[in-house]
Amino acid sequence: MVKERSDILREHGVPVTAQRLAVMEAVSGQPHATADTIAEEVRGKIGTISKQTVYDALGMLSEKGLVRVIQPAGSPTLYEDRVGDNHHHLICRSCGKTVDIDCAVGATPCLDAADDTGFEIDEAEVIYWGTCPKCLKAK
Repeated sequence: MVKERSDILREHGVPVTAQRLAVMEAVSGQPHATADTIAEEVRGKIGTISKQTVYDALGMLSEKGLVRVIQPAGSPTLYEDRVGDNHHHLICRSCGKTVDIDCAVGATPCLDAADDTGFEIDEAEVIYWGTCPKCLKAK
């Protein structure tokens, strides 16, 4: 049974608002989207919404573990709702297309550090960079 977004918010102690629901829907409908893209999508659904409100909602959803923040070097921050696993990402250097890549080996955290220096590692983040098939054809 798929839970309603409003029920998910309530379970995490978050007041349900039209803005939060619309942000969750936009993130779900367009994984790896930027805050600007999410704001555009939300505006198309509910009308006006400030960029700050979108950022606030994304921050709160991230803090509650409902949205994952991806911060690729030299690229805008991306958001997705695939949480609860430790997958990685593959990003095209030409067009920026981003796709999920399941862990190469093992269970969370997928990668064993050569020396954890006393840390208890609970997550590993890997971003693979390359050129997508569409951009390769265009070369």
